[in-house]
Amino acid sequence: MLRITLHDGEKAIVNGAVIKAIGRTQLCVENKVSILRGREVMSPQDATTPARRLYLACMLAYIDPEHRTAHQNMTVEVLREVMATLPGDDAKVACVRFANDIAHAQYYRALSSARDLIAIEAASHATALPAA
Repeated sequence: MLRITLHDGEKAIVNGAVIKAIGRTQLCVENKVSILRGREVMSPQDATTPARRLYLACMLAYIDPEHRTAHQNMTVEVLREVMATLPGDDAKVACVRFANDIAHAQYYRALSSARDLIAIEAASHATALPAA
């Protein structure tokens, strides 16, 4: 059983349906379901880097099973790009963990690795910026 608390006005996606809490709301999920809280949802406009596009493709594969194959194909394409652009062992480990989760259809778990890659990507861009 999964318990989720949503605060007033907080949104979540449950099996592709967007729900919005009115007042503090507790959900008790008793079967297998694809669920994301609003803060875990990325809009296409926010997918501005390879790691962010990877997160978006994985998120869509998770919440849109009707088009999962297309989203999985996009995930594999973007993962190649991420692997080619992110340096370092931390990035390689996160990419392998992500690929393993995707291969086992563990999309929600893969989102965690994608968040790690977003952080690694942001850190690598921050260190690559010239000093002012």
